[in-house]
Amino acid sequence: MIPDRSSEIRNLFSLSVDELIEKSEGHLMVKDTLNELYEYLAEEMLKEFRKAEKKDGPAAFIMPVGPTQPYKLMAAKINAERINLKNCWFFFMDEYCDDNDRLVPITHPLSFRRQIGPLFFNLIDNELLMPEEQRIFPTPENLDKLSSMIDKAGGIEVCYGGIGIHGHVAFNEPLAGVKDTDPRILNINDFTRTVDAVRHGLGGNLINFPRRAITLGMKQCLSARKMLLMTRNEHKGMDWANTVLRISVLGVPGDDYPVTYIRNHKNYIVATDIGTASAPKTII
Repeated sequence: MIPDRSSEIRNLFSLSVDELIEKSEGHLMVKDTLNELYEYLAEEMLKEFRKAEKKDGPAAFIMPVGPTQPYKLMAAKINAERINLKNCWFFFMDEYCDDNDRLVPITHPLSFRRQIGPLFFNLIDNELLMPEEQRIFPTPENLDKLSSMIDKAGGIEVCYGGIGIHGHVAFNEPLAGVKDTDPRILNINDFTRTVDAVRHGLGGNLINFPRRAITLGMKQCLSARKMLLMTRNEHKGMDWANTVLRISVLGVPGDDYPVTYIRNHKNYIVATDIGTASAPKTII
């Protein structure tokens, strides 16, 4: 049953930021600025990579490509502190597909595979970097193997990721039974496509924005021993994330906002900045 989101959202927007933090019972981290938010995310990931370095076996993480800002911060600290990533397995959340369900080419401006090299891997000293076979994107070829690959790597230590306008985690858009979904190729929600066509400097080019994507399932994300998700408006004048932030931390779990299922998880944090945590100017 879909919750009454209209009343819920009005009630959530009546809360001050302090009340929101208090009611979240330790599951919400609010930073004063975006730069502080990105520093926090980078340091939280580095804490886990330092732990992984000391393990006898693999340590697997679900990784997003966005937000992109923490990656360069992490790369610099990994090199400076000589943090060895050899035990780390990165299972990247998703990638865009074309209309024929093939991965977009790595030359595509939006390709996550294209972005992660210059953002992170190319910046890290080779002797600290995990082997290429431990950097895994979902593909049509490995789609049916991803769950077993994660199991062989010992399960997911932490699922990192952003939260979309309609509550998607990875590309798990609203869908009946979404919390039990496995890796698959799907249609990207029109709300997601619209926001991203505006956010990424594409001039609102919905016509050519990818309609399909390949993703890890919500089941894999929720199976992580810990979850650290974030959302933020980022661009001035685009206050799209205030609603989903409040629904994420205090909303009733439901298929219409997949992120709400984190509320049944024992160990999760949602991170944001003060602007996104604040109520919007106009409440309807």
